[in-house]
Amino acid sequence: MDKKEAALHHVKAFAFLAKASSNHWVAVESMHHGEPAAATGPMELVLVALGGCTGADVANILEKKRAAFTRFEINISGERAETHPKVFTKIHIEYILEGKDLRASDVEQAIELSQSTYCSVSAMLKKTAEITCSYKLLKSPDAQ
Repeated sequence: MDKKEAALHHVKAFAFLAKASSNHWVAVESMHHGEPAAATGPMELVLVALGGCTGADVANILEKKRAAFTRFEINISGERAETHPKVFTKIHIEYILEGKDLRASDVEQAIELSQSTYCSVSAMLKKTAEITCSYKLLKSPDAQ
């Protein structure tokens, strides 16, 4: 069993410092009544977690396929329910990869494997949200 833990320490108002099993600190703050937050909000961190999870999968799969990329970015947008608990109902993930000889079929397969098999965060979010994906392949500036 892969057990994870987290501890949060209240700083002020709605701000916390959190440390998880990896022993790294992160600031978390919920915006309350429209007040600006000084740290990333919990629902934003859910999108960040999704990006980190699927991004690692895709990078790993492409590495195994020897599909070299020189740049890899992920943009994620999410729509939330109007009423509480305001879960995500729609999420779109856009993968942007740049490389010399990247093949669309390799990228498509890597994304599909991440979304259907490997990404734990995606698997959890699919219980409340429709997750869609797209990708862009860019040629490296030095590509002929």
